[in-house]
Amino acid sequence: MSTPEIEATVNGEAVRLRLDPRESLLDVLRERLGLTGTKKGCDQGHCGACTVHLDGRRVVSCLTPAVQAGGRAVTTIEGVAGPDGGLHPLQQAFVDHDALQCGYCTPGQIMSGLACIAEGHAADDEQAREYLSGNLCRCGAYAGIVAAVRQTAGEG
Repeated sequence: MSTPEIEATVNGEAVRLRLDPRESLLDVLRERLGLTGTKKGCDQGHCGACTVHLDGRRVVSCLTPAVQAGGRAVTTIEGVAGPDGGLHPLQQAFVDHDALQCGYCTPGQIMSGLACIAEGHAADDEQAREYLSGNLCRCGAYAGIVAAVRQTAGEG
């Protein structure tokens, strides 16, 4: 089996990787690049804990072959902080609205929330809920999550 080599930009930094074509983007991020903020939940694309952005669009990284990142920009939760290292406004809104409890789903929720805002799907609570519905929170912090996304959308 051939092992393709790819170049990608991960959180603004160029990386070059030799990959097994079967490796998921999630496994490469966590195990090869040490970016453990992206969580492995169901490993079947159902829970959204592994959500990252690929060229600005959200993807579930557990189902995305890592080779698809070749020549593209990947953003993980580690890449959303401000230039000074401070919290992104959505991260701060999660704190302000108590939108996290155990925190396991939080990185994926934030990445989906950022995409929801960027896509213009946070006009009201119902719309935000619909576009965030692919991310599960076992603690039930949904009201805080929607409030945080809506607050941040209003700031932008």
